[in-house]
Amino acid sequence: MKRIALLGMPNTGKSTLFNRMTGGAARVGNWPGITVELLSGKILLGSDMVEIIDLPGIYDLHGFSDDEQVVRHFLHDNVPDLALVILNATQIERQMSLLLQLKQLNMNVVVLLNMSDEARKYGITIDSQKMSEMLGLPIYLLSGKYGAGYQEALQAITKALRYPTPGMAEQLRSQLEQDEHIASEMTRVLSQSVQVPKQMPEHLSDKLDRVMLHPWLGLPIFFGIMYLLFQGIFLLGQPLQEWVGDALDWLRSAALEPAVAGTPQWLSGLLLDGIYNGVATVATFVPIIILFFLFMAMVEDSGYLSRAAFLMDALMAKMGLDGRGFVMLLLGFGCNVPALMGTRVMRARSLRLLTMLVIPFSLCSARLQVFVFITAALFAPQQAALVLFSLYLFSFAAAIVTALLFRKQFKNNEPFVLELPPYRFPTLRQMAMRGWLEVRHFLSRATQFIVAGVVLVWLLTNLPSSAAPGSADTLAGMLGSVLHPLFEPVGINEQLTIALIFGLVAKEIVIGALAVIYGMSGDALGGVLAQQLDWVQAYSFMLFTLIYSPCLSTVATLHSEGKDWRYTLFTLGWSLLLAWTVSLLFYQTARALGF
Repeated sequence: MKRIALLGMPNTGKSTLFNRMTGGAARVGNWPGITVELLSGKILLGSDMVEIIDLPGIYDLHGFSDDEQVVRHFLHDNVPDLALVILNATQIERQMSLLLQLKQLNMNVVVLLNMSDEARKYGITIDSQKMSEMLGLPIYLLSGKYGAGYQEALQAITKALRYPTPGMAEQLRSQLEQDEHIASEMTRVLSQSVQVPKQMPEHLSDKLDRVMLHPWLGLPIFFGIMYLLFQGIFLLGQPLQEWVGDALDWLRSAALEPAVAGTPQWLSGLLLDGIYNGVATVATFVPIIILFFLFMAMVEDSGYLSRAAFLMDALMAKMGLDGRGFVMLLLGFGCNVPALMGTRVMRARSLRLLTMLVIPFSLCSARLQVFVFITAALFAPQQAALVLFSLYLFSFAAAIVTALLFRKQFKNNEPFVLELPPYRFPTLRQMAMRGWLEVRHFLSRATQFIVAGVVLVWLLTNLPSSAAPGSADTLAGMLGSVLHPLFEPVGINEQLTIALIFGLVAKEIVIGALAVIYGMSGDALGGVLAQQLDWVQAYSFMLFTLIYSPCLSTVATLHSEGKDWRYTLFTLGWSLLLAWTVSLLFYQTARALGF
């Protein structure tokens, strides 16, 4: 099978082109350095099945960053049949040097000058035919976002694949020494094939940045935009979530329960209360996940998150993080899983690990469902809003304290270098593809863990068979009794302790677990909680739920991204210790003050 390698500097649209060519498998974002893994996809070009590899963006073939070493090792050990070099046409003067370095490797090369539509808006004129003649390479103008020039590029790629690529190990070794003539060659080509106006016209991005990056207004505007974004997600998502939940309930009662009516009770319970409920738990959360990724695709691909990182970098640097870490914390308010995956934009492993350590403290939408239910049951509407706001503040506080405590253990020397790309509004095709890919990834991973966890919950609440389901005589009840001495000092009773155990699977299960334990749901369950708990116990329980171990899908992501079980176990241990300590301090202080 023939192989094509996508090469270029960060933020040239390589991943966008990769997705257009292969139909998916790469994460598209308007972030410099977004591609940090060797992603591949297969397509049919002519009569050949071709594998396309999306390599990390690099600035220089001579560099020694992790990404540049990955590219260099790949080219040395896996010589591609074709190098597809993607350059940003709006920054052609900066990007020509990398092309000339790659040209000297003596391999098949096709050059695509991407973002040609933006270059025209800036008044930049590129004579691609003249440049092609001077360099001896096929060069084509392209708009990866809208597809202009895409068919011509595919034809050129198909034609270039007919010719073999010579081995280039020796050329690559000799390339490691600086080539003195590259600067003069670059000047000669650019002077004859590219026309750049002496004074670039003021772009809309410049006008917007005067407001968005204002020293005083920048942060309030950012928080306002994020507030509206999350409000929109839940305003649209909750009705959809209820509709999916009703549909799944109907499916269970109308089709599944009659289908398993003749099976043994233990089997029907396992199939319906275990496996089916596990799938339903994931399915009801999908509408919010879809909206979350669609909305975030607009914000991220627009280039605005780069601005947010810039605004917050000075404050985050004092905690051993950088501006990107703040953005990931915000992403975690929707779901911790994509936020953890988003740390791939960081090259330094220590910075990634510290950022991943603090992300699970973000008050995700699953925790929010628990807090909304409890605050509605125990507090007046005005008080409930303040309680919810205070939990968001505690979420930030837990992340800040953690970063300050462990910044020396995860010391980072990576400089925070960030390009501010022009504002772009993503196309509907980009948003739909991004949303579908992320949701598919979420479902494939989350389903297996949540289903397994819910099956475990069912077993704990139904064994031994002689005990009443959900009673103190079950394994779950016994476990709650054993752990009660540990949770009693923080005001959490046995019933709440059992619910917390279930919450290790998924935080949405906490309310369902309480419904099973108390034998009621909805307003009736809220009334029982209001009778049994005072506000101090309820708030201590919510603090613990906020800070303690994240859900199984988040734990799985921590392990897959951190690639170290010791780090994963350390993260879980620290979150449990911090949750218990914070709840203990709050509960005992409140009781000492007479509350």
